[in-house]
Amino acid sequence: MSLTQMQNPWWLLFLAVPAALAVGYVLAARRKQRNTLKFTNFALLESVAPAQPGRWRHVPIALLVVSLVCFTVALTGPTKEQKVPRNRATVMLAIDVSLSMKATDVEPSRLAAAQEAAKSFADNLTPGINLGLVAFAGTASVLVSPTTNRDATKAAIDNLQLSERTATGEAIFTSLQSISTLAAVLGGGDQAPPARVVLLSDGKQTVPESPDDPRGGFTAARQAKDQGVPVSTISFGTSYGTVEIENDRIPVPVDDPSLREIAELSGGSFFTASSLEELRAVYDTLEEQIGYETTRGDASRPWMILGVVFLTAGLAVALLRRQRLP
Repeated sequence: MSLTQMQNPWWLLFLAVPAALAVGYVLAARRKQRNTLKFTNFALLESVAPAQPGRWRHVPIALLVVSLVCFTVALTGPTKEQKVPRNRATVMLAIDVSLSMKATDVEPSRLAAAQEAAKSFADNLTPGINLGLVAFAGTASVLVSPTTNRDATKAAIDNLQLSERTATGEAIFTSLQSISTLAAVLGGGDQAPPARVVLLSDGKQTVPESPDDPRGGFTAARQAKDQGVPVSTISFGTSYGTVEIENDRIPVPVDDPSLREIAELSGGSFFTASSLEELRAVYDTLEEQIGYETTRGDASRPWMILGVVFLTAGLAVALLRRQRLP
């Protein structure tokens, strides 16, 4: 614990009191010992002096001094980091519904696994967060505007339909627009609620051809960075996935490099998943990152409890061993 973690560190000056008590007790004990040695008739001294309690006689005062130290630390207002559920935040979940998502390299298929994991993500996300849904293939559409109604989001996830091509940039631009719209509606503060885009895709952007195009994925990621909205990307699938289109078997490997670049450009996180279990683990991590914020809270209660315990123990030992308070 550092001084910067205490709200009132000047209370540490009070530690001089238990220190002075400890020193005073030691000096008093030594003076008593010297006075005893001056009694030269040891045979008579042993007959009239009470039995020495031994080291136990020091325990009560030691416990009381420790209790004062604990109470002093509590008075300084110590703090600690703690996770607090977010109540004002927006998350846009963008799911790729291009034809490559029907590949079965992830059982039962990429899309089916993505739907199941996305519904679990919606259920487990902190209730106060507004969650929206964007589906994208050749274009991007907002299926559910950001809302705390998880049933609406899960119903839309169940009804995702596959289509041709992949417009990753449009998915990000559409998500940013939905976030901005909600922020304008909510208002109520100098700063907009924190927001994030979670984008799941399995393939390379095909519309437009270059990700640096004005409507491309890299351009959209840079705009997200400017708006303070990280884009966390999930590369879902394997390198050996294939789909059958018009009787042709077409390979559809995942495209990790472009999705990693989007995450880095926007300030988000990049994840990979090649199974339903791995995808669920990714969403669990995102739930922790998005659903909670780390703040500093009061940590004086444990010190108060320790102080009471040591104080009570000191008084109890004094009464049991010496039949009086120290």
